[in-house]
Order: sequence, then structure tokens, then C-alpha cells
Amino acid sequence: MRGWLLWPRKVDPELRSRAVRLVTEHRSEYSSATAVRVQVAESLGVSPESVRRWVSQHEIDAGRAVGVSTAEREEMRRLRAENRRLREVNDVLKSAAIFFAGELDPRNR
Repeated sequence: MRGWLLWPRKVDPELRSRAVRLVTEHRSEYSSATAVRVQVAESLGVSPESVRRWVSQHEIDAGRAVGVSTAEREEMRRLRAENRRLREVNDVLKSAAIFFAGELDPRNR
């Protein structure tokens, strides 16, 4: 690597859907699924691996393949964030209960 990190960039949803549509429409014109993905990737200026993942996720979302759908993944992300917030609130409440229990203890007067 040349001193910079390869961070995943946000891809325009229109580009993603166009890639999936092109692979789907032209699949029968190529000898393999890999060949059509490579051609579409080259024509759109993205990596073949990205196109493979987008097509795979599209097939999962459409119910044609087994896996975690985009909606399920978003729901899990939301629930994890909510759980994290609830744990933080719970910790604050526990600390407050301990503090106030100590304040109300007659032995501390």
C-alpha cells in the first residue's frame, strides 16, 4: 500500500442498480456468470467483486438465494444501536441507584 488506506466508498444506488440490471439482462449472452460480471464491472468502472456482491445481495433480497436481506440487516443494525443505548441508560440508572442508596443510608450521617 502506498501510505493511504482503502476505505470503502459510498456507491451511488443508481450505479448499483444499473450494474445489477445489466448483469441480469445480459447473463444469457455470456458463457458464465463471472464473464458477464467482469464485463459489466469494466464498463461501469467498478471492481468485479463489487458487482458480484451487488448481484448476490439483489438475489437474496428478491428471495432467489439464501442469506440476510438488506431489510433484515438494517433492522439488526437498528436493534444493536438501540440495545447499546439501553445498556448505557441502564448503567447510568444503576450508578444513580447506588449513589442515592448511599446518600439515604443513615450510617452515613
